[in-house]
Amino acid sequence: MTDKHTPPYYAVIFASVRTEVDNGYTAMADKLSTLAATQPGFLGVDSTRNGLGITVSYWKDIESIHRWKHQADHLLAQRLGREEWYASYSVRIAKVEQESLFPEPPEERAHK
Repeated sequence: MTDKHTPPYYAVIFASVRTEVDNGYTAMADKLSTLAATQPGFLGVDSTRNGLGITVSYWKDIESIHRWKHQADHLLAQRLGREEWYASYSVRIAKVEQESLFPEPPEERAHK
């Protein structure tokens, strides 16, 4: 689970159904995870897959999301995803205005 961030920030919600084709998918997913973490404005990511895959990446602002969407390796992955790896997918961007975590981080509990 991603660490606490101070709202507002943005969440990119990527939901997908994979095809049976791997053809470099795993290597590309690992590469993009590492690369995304180095991008300006990246805050973290949560991901799960059980038939339906859901990845939520968190970003400081819309400009950071836009830069990531147009990053060269990510553009290649998007193309390969449409051509080979995904039967279907959706991308949604949401503004996070409030969050709460359980259990609260120790520093939050200390201030109550």
